Amino acid sequence: MVPQWRVGPLALPVHGVFVGLGVLAATVVFVAEARRRDAMNEQSLIAVTGALVGGAIGMRLSGWAQHIDFRFNPTVLRVWEFGSRSILGGLLGAYIGVLVAKRIGGYRGKTGDLFAPAVALGMAVGRIGCHLTEAPGRPTSLPWGVHAPVTTPKCPGCLAGVAMHPSFVYEIAFQLAVFGILLWLRSRVTQPGELFVIYVAGYAVFRFFVEFVRANDTVWLGLTRPQWFLLPSLVVIGVRLGYGYRRGYYDQLLRRLESRV
Repeated sequence: MVPQWRVGPLALPVHGVFVGLGVLAATVVFVAEARRRDAMNEQSLIAVTGALVGGAIGMRLSGWAQHIDFRFNPTVLRVWEFGSRSILGGLLGAYIGVLVAKRIGGYRGKTGDLFAPAVALGMAVGRIGCHLTEAPGRPTSLPWGVHAPVTTPKCPGCLAGVAMHPSFVYEIAFQLAVFGILLWLRSRVTQPGELFVIYVAGYAVFRFFVEFVRANDTVWLGLTRPQWFLLPSLVVIGVRLGYGYRRGYYDQLLRRLESRV
């Protein structure tokens, strides 16, 4: 049963409320950043629309690819109505949605720097809903382990009453820290699009390692499905960062960091 809050006659899904608040927070940051960069125009609004539509589709349909044998999957319609929602699928869908929207609108400028801090804050807010409604993580003896209600779906540790890693709290803290770092970097990394590259690289590395304490099932060699998705992605991201380094995109930042050491 989906956890809900009741407000009079209304039943509000807890997870959905925080996803909505996350989208709202991301929109506010995006608009503020677009105004700061004098980029609040029709093209940026087209990119936002593409991100929202693509993200919603990717988040829903990514659950459809959870089985190696696709005969075990429900229909696309049932996945859309009742299926799981993957953050990685949502991010990939949003990225594709932006590319498609910009192509349709004939806009060739880079918008990633507007999205990077917005996505980080939006993710931090949205993950509060995950922490309140989903299985926290794998069992732990660490003092900050948490207990979740026995009604939490797909959570054997909840039934056993064991302490578990608060994996979503780890991600909330990561996203908030990255949000602050991106605000600090925006005047120090001036090459268009590189803030977004840095954010994606940081999140990909973090997500790969946090999967070791999340409640997701392992499928092969002790790794989860998200980790197998991330492995080739990390290679591509590493190549892209190397390209940016060779082109001098991060020289100003590196010089500032060296001067502080």
